[in-house]
Amino acid sequence: MQIILMEKVINLGQLGDVVKVKNGYARNFLIPQGKAKRATAAALAEFDARRAELQAAEAAKLAAAQGVAEQLSGVTVQLTQKAGVDGKLFGSVTNADIAAALATAGFAVEKAQVRMPNGHLKQIGDYTVSIALHTDVVVDITVSVLGEH
Repeated sequence: MQIILMEKVINLGQLGDVVKVKNGYARNFLIPQGKAKRATAAALAEFDARRAELQAAEAAKLAAAQGVAEQLSGVTVQLTQKAGVDGKLFGSVTNADIAAALATAGFAVEKAQVRMPNGHLKQIGDYTVSIALHTDVVVDITVSVLGEH
């Protein structure tokens, strides 16, 4: 299926690119989330008419994400979980826990934006976690997991 990208999509293209993707990916993910439209003649004409407006909106999103990234860089979040004597947690620290801790610190971060490449945190210690605020803006924060007995 031919689609027009309405915003930058990782591993697919930039704003305004006409790309061919599988039908299910377009129908079930890209089009419902507003990331793409079908590449019809009418949609191409509408996109060309609104190109400047869409590019300005995308630039505003990027600038806002960079502003939040400057505030977030170097932030340390402390989370306390029940732990055994050996430092192993009885549960784990998930991306939802980190997003909630950042929300209490005053940062509006969704749990889907918290990237944990090594999975959930299951030991006491300090970990580096990435926060993807935008497709081009990723900032690293430190998560300090403390144990309570």
